[in-house]
Amino acid sequence: RLAANQGNTKAQTNLGFLYEKGQGVTQDYAKSAHWYRLAARQGYSLAQKSLGLLYYNGQGVPQDYAKAAHWYRLAAKQGYARAQYNLGASYENGQGVPRDVVKARHWYRLAARQGYAPAQSTLGWITADIGALSLIGRGISQNDARRIKKNFARGFHWLRLAARQGYAEAQFYLGVLYTNGAGVPQDYSKALHWYRLAAKQGFAKAQRNIGVFYYNGWGVPQNFAKAAYWINLADNNKNQ
Repeated sequence: RLAANQGNTKAQTNLGFLYEKGQGVTQDYAKSAHWYRLAARQGYSLAQKSLGLLYYNGQGVPQDYAKAAHWYRLAAKQGYARAQYNLGASYENGQGVPRDVVKARHWYRLAARQGYAPAQSTLGWITADIGALSLIGRGISQNDARRIKKNFARGFHWLRLAARQGYAEAQFYLGVLYTNGAGVPQDYSKALHWYRLAAKQGFAKAQRNIGVFYYNGWGVPQNFAKAAYWINLADNNKNQ
């Protein structure tokens, strides 16, 4: 607090974080926003991103997606990966900015290149484009086939980077690609490997798919008891 009152941006941001989380002080989102704003106006990217999140969630300030995107953008332009990812999500969902998938991919890509796993996962899945799965084998042109194959390869690249960092969503998506043979040879064993890694982190969709594998005997001996276990585990998982 002493440093924050002297205008130190890191101290202001840290104090804002303490108020946001209620650590050492009574939780107070309004005070958190106050300290984040002081640092953000001085150009401190972490504070800009954090203030953007408060506006996005309507915590301590009126919910305002446009202001959230504004602060994300300022931090993103400084190369802050989390802000780049958040700005990409704003464009993907049309929250506070016009919906623009091209701009969304641009910001996701910048964050992904810095090794930010959520951006790698999202970029990978968007690039692979699950919608293309429905086109395979339906009389598409050779140019479309080449485009889909190229996109799957790029998508797989980004998903694997995120999955190897332990990001559950990416692990699940890799499992889906291997399950469907989309951009990679169909391989139930590899699909199950990635599903299990995501399932251990409580990712319900992965747990449910493991149950489906046991039910159908895909890559494992058919086992209805194990199928029921995994499907029930997924259904009881309130986090997904």
